[in-house]
Amino acid sequence: MPPNRVMNGGREADLEVGLYPRRLRRKRSLTLVQKMSLVSRRYQKLPVPCVVCLSLAVSAILFALVFMYNEAFGTQFANVRTSSRLFSEHNSPYTSLQNLVIVDGHSVYTRSKCDNSEEENSWLLKPCQIHPGQADIFVNHIKAGVETAAGIEDALLLFSGGETTKDAGPRSEAQSYWNLAESKDWFGRRESMRWRALTEEFARDSFENLLFSVCRFRELTGHYPTNITVVSCDLKQRRIMDLHRPALRFPESQFSFVGIQSSPTSKDAAINEESKVLNMFQEDPYGCRGELRKKRIYRDPFLRTPPYPVGCPEMRGLFGYCASEYYIGSLPWTH
Repeated sequence: MPPNRVMNGGREADLEVGLYPRRLRRKRSLTLVQKMSLVSRRYQKLPVPCVVCLSLAVSAILFALVFMYNEAFGTQFANVRTSSRLFSEHNSPYTSLQNLVIVDGHSVYTRSKCDNSEEENSWLLKPCQIHPGQADIFVNHIKAGVETAAGIEDALLLFSGGETTKDAGPRSEAQSYWNLAESKDWFGRRESMRWRALTEEFARDSFENLLFSVCRFRELTGHYPTNITVVSCDLKQRRIMDLHRPALRFPESQFSFVGIQSSPTSKDAAINEESKVLNMFQEDPYGCRGELRKKRIYRDPFLRTPPYPVGCPEMRGLFGYCASEYYIGSLPWTH
């Protein structure tokens, strides 16, 4: 024991000063109510200017949080409720359809009648499309789409493509394809196919063909497709299967592609063009920047505003997304 200290009743006494040291007390933890009361008392002691500034700051933070929550979820929930209500009121005949077949549009038919669909001058062709046999390829796309959907009893067929060419006037690729199928009496499948073949008339490129068609399917049926089949040019298979499908994160096992062979006279030019577009989508999978964005602007001469994602509110985050990395938010088919 140190000098000048003695024990007295279990406590040390300092002989020089004659004092007993104070016993150490264990601090009691405050309850939540006590803490709030303490903060409130301290808050009331602050100068009035400080109280005003602090109150305004807290109010601003709460307002910002509420605003961000509403932006992220409020509109989406409201759209879901509105979409569901309108859908139930409409009594859609397409609710039994479970699968989606998409035919990508590539041109606009310009004749008032569809009796010359196999002639190149009946279509508004881009310079890279001006080759003998190109018109036949478009007809083959339409026929393949009808036949593919006809082989799937519960499939909805969508011709996809917007009003992409100024010289064609306000006529969409999708409507051109539908009209041509109608003129061909649906290639012998009128009774089974006409009622379940519709259009998506806002897409400006192959990614939007897929994205917008999935939304259009939800708009028409009230749910999302179980399986998707895309009918397009055979040279686009890698672009659609390896880039567009992963960008939507749609399950690979539920996604298929039907490729229509390109015209032999245009194959070399088409391969070169596809190689360029493929590289652009590899760097910009959602087509929202650089050259791909410029193409979309160019292919919208009549300044159409797509209605999406009003009809597919569960996909709202994907429609507003623009980055080099794939979207990682929640999607209806990723649960």
